[in-house]
Amino acid sequence: MSEALTAASYHLTDDGGTVSIVPSGDWTVLALGDAPLRLKADLEDKGARRRFDAHQLGRVDTAGVFALMRVLGDPSENGLELDLAGRDELERLADLVKDSLDPKPAPRHAPRSLHALFERIGRATVALWQEAYAAEVFIGRLVVALARTIVSPRRLRLIPLVATMEQAGLDALPIVVTMTFFIGAVLALVGSTLLTTLGVKVYAVELVGIGVLREFGAVVAAILLAGRSASAFAAQLGSMRMTQEIDAMQVMGVDRFDALVVPRVLAALIMLPIMTLCADVGGLIGGLLVSAVTMDISPAFFVQRLVAMVGLTQFWIGMSKAPFFAIVIAATGCRQGLATGGDVESLGARVTAAVVQSIFLIIMFDAIFALVYRNVGQ
Repeated sequence: MSEALTAASYHLTDDGGTVSIVPSGDWTVLALGDAPLRLKADLEDKGARRRFDAHQLGRVDTAGVFALMRVLGDPSENGLELDLAGRDELERLADLVKDSLDPKPAPRHAPRSLHALFERIGRATVALWQEAYAAEVFIGRLVVALARTIVSPRRLRLIPLVATMEQAGLDALPIVVTMTFFIGAVLALVGSTLLTTLGVKVYAVELVGIGVLREFGAVVAAILLAGRSASAFAAQLGSMRMTQEIDAMQVMGVDRFDALVVPRVLAALIMLPIMTLCADVGGLIGGLLVSAVTMDISPAFFVQRLVAMVGLTQFWIGMSKAPFFAIVIAATGCRQGLATGGDVESLGARVTAAVVQSIFLIIMFDAIFALVYRNVGQ
């Protein structure tokens, strides 16, 4: 059994204008009693110079240290002399409870000035540079990991690869087809009004075909992959960072890129072209049905003109974007997840950043692809 507690007590001595506070007994949550209140009352009419002597102090916990600091104040601020008698735990407990003392009033912020504006711009510029540098480092390590996997395929973990392919790709096919179906239908509806007025309603086939095959199929599939999978990758890896699972893997000698990043990147690389193909089919079916209903264009004529006037060139232009989009999306999600800190706020910020950056990069590189193909005559 543990020893019985001794009630907290104290006595004061006055040595030439300096009041010595000498606590005794156990200053713990169960033994404090009203000692802190009595001490505060006894010190009200004493001199300003004070000294704390811990030679007779028994057991102490955070409640006791908190009570003493409430009465005596913070030694670093009021000049209280300390004689801790080698009790190192008192300093550690004081550090723990220091932030729980009466909160100081929040400082009044100075009105924003031109200096503050430039400071914010400078900090944002530095943060942008650091983010770009971190992305370059991650891409370099990813390339090395992919090269190692190509040279030694046995390094690839097939179970995480297949599981990620199912979660990121197969489960997303219904929503991808549905989205592009309505996009194709909207393209045909928009075209029907103008083209019928001009007497060239047959060009609705080219409008739907080029719009879906060249742009909307790949871009919509990529944006849906970014919304579903980039956020999922960031959340999964971020949670592992918070629970120190990734640190444990590194201690065990498991490369985090081989185990966590490469399977997700390869899964996205395999599934996004399939998702793009399904998106193209859904968009064309939507355009075909609306053309048949609103412009009396038969399905047979739609398909015949699609093959003759649009051809496979537009299809391959759209498909060529899919692998690049897949790498961008998966790499962004994994990088943000691995950069997560140790708190939930950081995880939420990284998940949001993964989705926003992925969609931004998809639109930016789609514009770059459009410029490149325009310059080569496509």
